[in-house]
Amino acid sequence: MGCMSCMFACARRVRKSISVAKSAIRIKTKGGYSSGNMVADHCLGCEEPPCIPFCPTGALVKRKNGGIILKADLCNGCKKCIEGCPVKAIFWDEEKKLPIFCIHCGNCVSFCPHNCLEIGEL
Repeated sequence: MGCMSCMFACARRVRKSISVAKSAIRIKTKGGYSSGNMVADHCLGCEEPPCIPFCPTGALVKRKNGGIILKADLCNGCKKCIEGCPVKAIFWDEEKKLPIFCIHCGNCVSFCPHNCLEIGEL
């Protein structure tokens, strides 16, 4: 639908910001707004995250059951993790100089008024 409720929920509830630029889920068009085709870019929770080897400092570690965890104190701001994500689901927080990615909390799902999203286990 493109209402961006999920983006606002993620930004506000998880990142404590009112800017959708801080959201770990990004809604965009796939063919223009008039086509009605929307897609959600977000971390897929890869079992073997391909972004991890791109991090030269070890700031990204594998999360149990898929996905990644950030050790913020080890992040040097090189943005190589963004290059390493094959689905382009790692974004950048210019204020904090840290990556933004989905932590699979489900806030976006619970705030979607159109039931477009779901979260489940693989």
